[in-house]
Amino acid sequence: MDSSKEAADLYIMNHVKAQDVLVTQDIGLASLVLPKKVYAISPRGKAYREESIVTALDYRYLAAKERKKGNYGKGPKPFTNEDRETFCTSFDKILSEIAGES
Repeated sequence: MDSSKEAADLYIMNHVKAQDVLVTQDIGLASLVLPKKVYAISPRGKAYREESIVTALDYRYLAAKERKKGNYGKGPKPFTNEDRETFCTSFDKILSEIAGES
C-alpha cells in the first residue's frame, strides 16, 4: 500500500470520534471507524454498517484476487443524479439520527 494512503488513513483513524461522519469509498477504512461509532457512507450513499461490513470486505478481497489473476471488470459505473439523490437522502438520515442522539 502507498505510504501516503496509509498516512491519510492513520490520520483519519486518530482524529475521528463518535458521531463523526466519514464519506469514503474505502471499505477497509470504513470497517476501522465503525467500531468507534463513526458513521461511514460511500459517495453513492451506501451507509456502511457493522453488521454488513464483513461481507463487503470479503467481496473486496475476492475482487482483488481476480484482479491479480488478470481478470478486470468494467470499473465503476458513472456517477449519476440518482447516486447524488441517494447520497443526499442517506446523509440527511444520518444527520437526523445524530441530532436525535444529542
